[in-house]
Amino acid sequence: MSAPEASELGGGARPRPARRGARARSAAPSRARRVLTPLVAVVALLAVWEAVVDLGLVPNFLLPTPVQVVTALVEDAALLASHSVTTLAEAAAGLVVGVVLGFAFAVLMDRFETFYLAFEPLMTISQTIPTVAIAPLLVLWLGYGALPKVVLVVVSTFFPITVSLASGFRSVDPDVIDLMRTMNASRWQIFWYAKLPAAADQFFSGLKISATYAIVGAVIAEWLGGNAGLGVYMTRVRKSFSYDRMFASIIIISVLSLALMKLVELVQRALMPWKRAERNSNER
Repeated sequence: MSAPEASELGGGARPRPARRGARARSAAPSRARRVLTPLVAVVALLAVWEAVVDLGLVPNFLLPTPVQVVTALVEDAALLASHSVTTLAEAAAGLVVGVVLGFAFAVLMDRFETFYLAFEPLMTISQTIPTVAIAPLLVLWLGYGALPKVVLVVVSTFFPITVSLASGFRSVDPDVIDLMRTMNASRWQIFWYAKLPAAADQFFSGLKISATYAIVGAVIAEWLGGNAGLGVYMTRVRKSFSYDRMFASIIIISVLSLALMKLVELVQRALMPWKRAERNSNER
């Protein structure tokens, strides 16, 4: 047998799986690239936006330039901060209540099949009603204070939490539940050690969605009445045709939504350390 044949059949074979793994790692984008690529895209978009307005392709009274938006942010920083605190407080209160109610309803839907069959279609139908249509009724029923804003946020955030948790509870492997029952585990132990960890990932996914809905829901409710909040600020500057301040408030709303989503991610990392370990092992 020749030496090349022996190397093909014997221990001289190359470790192809390891080579494929190295190729996959080299093909993955670096951290610097993941940061710089969207940053360059945003800078390019802002440059095109500025050029379009400066060249007169779009009238300036219809579309402010990025420089004008930044100027409005600086000039109204204190006022925007004050309104942001009000909106954030309403959104946080509604989000907490929505999470508590969603968790309670998801547990009941998992525990009682009749409750699930009766409530699931009603909950789905409720999401077909536009939020803008509910807000005037809440203001009419509950007044112009903070209560209708909080209730609208609860309505907006309740559905993602309930659906994600109920789906997570039902995703548990039945064999795991049968095994725990053979070990004489109680319903509480099955829920705590099997169902709750299985639903945690889906719960935080729903919570991220609810966090964005919370800010938007509070702003929509503020459009229709109130004395403070980003929605009230947007209504006032819109009536005065100050579109640069309109864009400034939109930026603040986006920043608040992203901040809430990032907070949810930090909480998820703290409460689910095994997900971080799995991610690190996959990156290796």
